[in-house]
Amino acid sequence: MPSFEITPIGTVRNNRTDVQHTDNWGAVRSTITIDERFGEACLQGLEGFSHVEVLFVFDQFPEHDDYREPRPYRGRSDLPPVGIFAGRGPRRPNRIGVTPCAIESVHGRELTVVGLDAVSGTPVIDLKPTMEEFRPVNIKQPEWVCRLMSEYFLP
Repeated sequence: MPSFEITPIGTVRNNRTDVQHTDNWGAVRSTITIDERFGEACLQGLEGFSHVEVLFVFDQFPEHDDYREPRPYRGRSDLPPVGIFAGRGPRRPNRIGVTPCAIESVHGRELTVVGLDAVSGTPVIDLKPTMEEFRPVNIKQPEWVCRLMSEYFLP
């Protein structure tokens, strides 16, 4: 397959630096500073939205060398083994993460969001305003996901 290169558009800054601390993201306030090459008006209009989807790179995690074998999520033996594309973890091909976050403020090239599960210094590769028409309805997921995520977005 052909490969491609992605240049980050900005960087995350917050008080989270430990990539092993994987829960309690709900109250994390992050400021995303957009690169100056996009100009001071690059976020104009985003303040009219309540949420934004932040696409970022899990740059502090190495990729696995083999994704063929299903593994228990987060290495937890109480969870069933799943294939690489049945999870959202950081150790994945291309290491891309995406999280919908509440917009707190927009000022020039700075976007402040709440609930972004990315540590300080994480490169951001894109932003997309969350639109009602793109949200799925009737979401179905296995019971174990509820157990796994029970503390993920708690403050």
